[in-house]
Amino acid sequence: MEEPKTILLVDDDPVILEVINDCLQPAYRTRIAMQGGRALDLAATHPTPDLILLDVELPDIEGYEVCAALKRNPATEAIPVIFLSSHSDVFDITRGLQLGAVDYVTKPVIPAVLIARVQTHLRLREAHESLKDQNNRLERMVQMRTQDLEIRSRELQTSQDLTIFALGSIAETRDNETGNHIHRTRAYVALLSGMLSGLPRFQHGMNPDDWERIWKFAPLHDIGKVGIPDHILLKPGKLTDEEFEIMKRHTVLGRNALHEAESRIGSHTDFFHVAKEIAYSHHERWNGSGYPEGLAGEAIPLSARVMAIADVYDALISRRVYKDPIPHATSVDIIRSERGKHFDPIITDCFLELAGEFAQAAQQFSGVAPA
Repeated sequence: MEEPKTILLVDDDPVILEVINDCLQPAYRTRIAMQGGRALDLAATHPTPDLILLDVELPDIEGYEVCAALKRNPATEAIPVIFLSSHSDVFDITRGLQLGAVDYVTKPVIPAVLIARVQTHLRLREAHESLKDQNNRLERMVQMRTQDLEIRSRELQTSQDLTIFALGSIAETRDNETGNHIHRTRAYVALLSGMLSGLPRFQHGMNPDDWERIWKFAPLHDIGKVGIPDHILLKPGKLTDEEFEIMKRHTVLGRNALHEAESRIGSHTDFFHVAKEIAYSHHERWNGSGYPEGLAGEAIPLSARVMAIADVYDALISRRVYKDPIPHATSVDIIRSERGKHFDPIITDCFLELAGEFAQAAQQFSGVAPA
């Protein structure tokens, strides 16, 4: 039977500690600290906790300083930190995320929300550990120079594929309105990659493995959304300017999370290169009006330009908390109108040729055809 995960609770309010402790037990083991210094000691005590819930306002050391100290210590840098605070302004949230926290929960704590956040980030950490284990297994395979390397390589590839989907699914669980979004977008990207790979202008500098990596890593495009607060991610209406600035950070958070995972597993194979391109740049626009860097034209990575059309098409035809689904034909017209503005003209032309197959893929992975 699997041992329960250990969570370190750090807050100077006994009432809040009791509420959170009751919420987490008996599913998790808990350690409790009422001061920042004590929290640092407990975090470094073997076995280290699997997750830390950290109050911003502590009597001895500010919670932000505690988080920074945790991230500087190799023994505790990998532990996910979720901030607890009675404040929820943009500065507080942004500062916490920049220091390395994975999430932000406002007080008074809503038990169901807290449990959901804890479960999400524990699953994400397990996925990171799975990647680390895969890398260790691969190194042992090379050292052993086994005769069945080909079979083991296929097994590793299968394991990596499953891990990619596991990581992508974590982001999708934060927004239960998206359904099979990662399955559909991967299918769309595969369709576009197949057609683009046959065009003369893409014959040089791209091989079949490069195109395969693009569609295989498509499910990780929104992995950074695990760091976006629920009140913004699930808001059933237009975001304010400040909320949209936080939402836009999912591109940076996604790239950083993948880079951190790559560093932790000690990978030297550039395994996540395309994934980082897609996560970071899929909201850039051909005319330079996108984010996070305002790249334009072919300065935007090809993988991200392909992902952009797939992501927007699925967003258009899908029901979201803030909108009804748009009919397939209307969605196609919208994308056509953005040729050379939002989207790469050549990739847009490929999409228009493949529009019928996009509709079929949408039906295959949703059970309902686009209107």
